[in-house]
Amino acid sequence: MIFTLQIKVMPLKELLDPQGKAVMGGLQNLGIHSVEDVRIGKHITLQVNAHNAEEAKAIADNACKNLLSNPVMEYFEIIVE
Repeated sequence: MIFTLQIKVMPLKELLDPQGKAVMGGLQNLGIHSVEDVRIGKHITLQVNAHNAEEAKAIADNACKNLLSNPVMEYFEIIVE
């Protein structure tokens, strides 16, 4: 079966997000002052051929740990659709 997995990769909350800070500054320059914080990450969609959802999630987890995210700086979440 083909499973669609949505993966969100974000910077760790403890770390500074330079892209987010740059966007925050840009928003303030545009006069948008109601935004309190900006964090920028990645959204990845995988189509995985697997026997079941658990196997598909394990494949995505392996991909995230070894290629799609940097565990020193980022965390990830996987949603199976």
